[in-house]
Amino acid sequence: MTLGDSDSDETLAARAAQGDRMAFERIVQRHKTQLFQFVRRYVGQSDDAYDVLQDTFLAAWSAAPRYDPSRSFSPWLRTIALNKCRDFGRRQAVRRLLLRARAAEPNHVPGEWDITDDQANAEANRLNRLDKAIAALPAFYKEPLLLTSVSGLSHQEAAETLKTTAKAVEMRVYRARRKLFAALGSDEEG
Repeated sequence: MTLGDSDSDETLAARAAQGDRMAFERIVQRHKTQLFQFVRRYVGQSDDAYDVLQDTFLAAWSAAPRYDPSRSFSPWLRTIALNKCRDFGRRQAVRRLLLRARAAEPNHVPGEWDITDDQANAEANRLNRLDKAIAALPAFYKEPLLLTSVSGLSHQEAAETLKTTAKAVEMRVYRARRKLFAALGSDEEG
């Protein structure tokens, strides 16, 4: 059986699950540009994004036997990419912590990779406030917000995941953002 451009992602994924490397290569070719753009926006650096993208496709290849072809493929792949981005973020946070600890050593000579305590504290405070504001949202608003804003899913894809309509997702995201702006605005005044 030959692979064509008309084969669906789901068909290719089912074939990849049975070890068909050519089917998986076709998936990579179809999704690498869009997925790279998503990862690049998440991690901030092109070099890091290439590494995360490679990790994403390796994980997808390994997880292919567990993919359910009755579900849409693109959100499944994007979820893997999101998890790899989060893993990268955690590794970077640990690295920053270690660099800050190293900078605090008595015999340390400052270098270009060092960050100041003020910079680290300001960033930590900003992220902490945002995390708390998001965590305080009801799941009804938080889930569509994270699926669309963080995972990069369309309203329709998020609706499929949440078993609702795209219009409902759109309204929930809008209301979630209003609640976040209100919460973050009141924090800055207080």
